[in-house]
Amino acid sequence: MKKDAPQYVVSSIVALGGLLFGYDIGIMSSIQEMEHFNEYYGYPNALTIGIIVSSLTIGCFVGSLLSAPLADRYSRKLTILIGAMVCTTGSAITYASVNRAMLIAGRFVNGVSIGFLSSVVPMYQSETSPPANRGRMVSLQQWAITWGIFIAFGIDYGCSYIPGERQFRLPLGLQIVPSIVLLCAMAFMPFSPRWLVAHDHIGDARQ
Repeated sequence: MKKDAPQYVVSSIVALGGLLFGYDIGIMSSIQEMEHFNEYYGYPNALTIGIIVSSLTIGCFVGSLLSAPLADRYSRKLTILIGAMVCTTGSAITYASVNRAMLIAGRFVNGVSIGFLSSVVPMYQSETSPPANRGRMVSLQQWAITWGIFIAFGIDYGCSYIPGERQFRLPLGLQIVPSIVLLCAMAFMPFSPRWLVAHDHIGDARQ
């Protein structure tokens, strides 16, 4: 178990990408029903709510298309770093949004980051784990997604009792916290051995 500890640490840290995915999935389901959210954004109709919610998915589609070439060229590690930076930016935009267009734009940017992370995190986990533990390490991603959804529901419920704009802005802004943690932690994570071998860094891959 002790010799596997570094692999658990690495896989658990990058699984924050899954937590961000789950948080993004769950956060809007309750926010769209909040009194102050609807009041601030002019009581959006069903079509507008659909656009706000689905803008994340559209961003995911774009991000997933971009993630593979970025991961192959610049490494899995740097692609996850980029995903964390983009997520931080998107969360800041949604938190500070002053109209529907800005909220949709922030959701789209968050979606791009989730497209990066949902594609590259499992790849990175599998490539930094030995065959005996690979399935266990990759499963941490799905585990983190479900925790992200659970946390989002809990935060939404707690914030529903807060008066004013903080009722919906706080849940949107709190996503910045795990994205910054992931961003900072990835600076200390190793490059994928498979990527190093593919780019002729054999000595570094053996380490």
